[in-house]
Amino acid sequence: MKLIKLFPLIAFLVVTTGQAQVKKNHIAIPDINGYKTLQCDFHIHTVFSDGLVWPTVRVGEAYLEGLDAIAITDHLEYRPHSEDIKASHNRSYEIAKPAAEKNSVILIKGSEITRTMPPGHFNAIFITDSELLAKDDWRESLAEAKRQKAFIFWNHPGWKAQQPDTTLWWDEHTEVYYNGMMNGIEVVNGPEYYREAFQWALDKKLTIIANSDVHTPIQNQVNFAAGGHRTMTLVFAKERTAEDIKEALINRRTAAFYDDILIGEEQYLRAIFESSIEITDVKQEGNQFIVSISNNSGLTFILKKTTHDKNIIYFDEFVINPNSKQSITIGFTGNNDGKLNFEITNLLVRPEKGLECSYDLK
Repeated sequence: MKLIKLFPLIAFLVVTTGQAQVKKNHIAIPDINGYKTLQCDFHIHTVFSDGLVWPTVRVGEAYLEGLDAIAITDHLEYRPHSEDIKASHNRSYEIAKPAAEKNSVILIKGSEITRTMPPGHFNAIFITDSELLAKDDWRESLAEAKRQKAFIFWNHPGWKAQQPDTTLWWDEHTEVYYNGMMNGIEVVNGPEYYREAFQWALDKKLTIIANSDVHTPIQNQVNFAAGGHRTMTLVFAKERTAEDIKEALINRRTAAFYDDILIGEEQYLRAIFESSIEITDVKQEGNQFIVSISNNSGLTFILKKTTHDKNIIYFDEFVINPNSKQSITIGFTGNNDGKLNFEITNLLVRPEKGLECSYDLK
């Protein structure tokens, strides 16, 4: 009980310290196509299920990282601290809400529906009452979430504890999908990327989701000193509001962001790249051009040469570092024209396939 009583103090220190600091772990990502790019984590836990922190600590972490929105999604069926913490399923949200408002973090109400495979775990966010989702039958839990107009997504579909050999889509998932109770799918959970889930998202028009699923303090999972960041969903919203986040999720305007990799539909990843990179100068020196570029974002871009005109000589692989100014040398053995073709291998538009770019040098 003494440890539990320390949680409010720890939370106070995290949040109030955050108010006095620059959001040093924030990653600059450009707004695109008239939308605001919001950094969100829709799958996190507290001591009100199997997490190890008080709810306001999650708000403090989000503030320091410059996140726009979080959803605390404590398990409905799994509460290992229940001997010490006896409370409603709504309680973690209620505790975190004042701190979120004070720190301008959008807090979205959610719960995790926790079952064996099939169908596995689902998060329901934008709900109104977590208590009503606590049903014996998982179908009734998902139906209640739908009644509350929740956005529902399938968590960690390739989790080895539930799918140890192959990531499968079961008949139960087809049932849930066609009943309108699966709106999205976690393509990335923490450090785990599920290529099958990415393909399902593209084929079935599911919203691409990526989350930390953090249980311990976030610094136990992320090496911020080395430039790391939590796994998150980028949401392209009309405005920075909960309502506009939900609208963007419903309309599948998202991308997954983990490590140095972005996963999403081509239209959004191309816009992010083109909004990040600026050509600042071009100089000709004999039979070659020196192209100066600036990366005005906190993202890394890994460029790999693809099929190209034989008279053009340029990089095999080139890494554009975050917040940097660099130069690319392009040489010619004949006429100084043709096309510069490359793939951005860490911007995945299909499983294991990067965004293709082509620039006419004329």
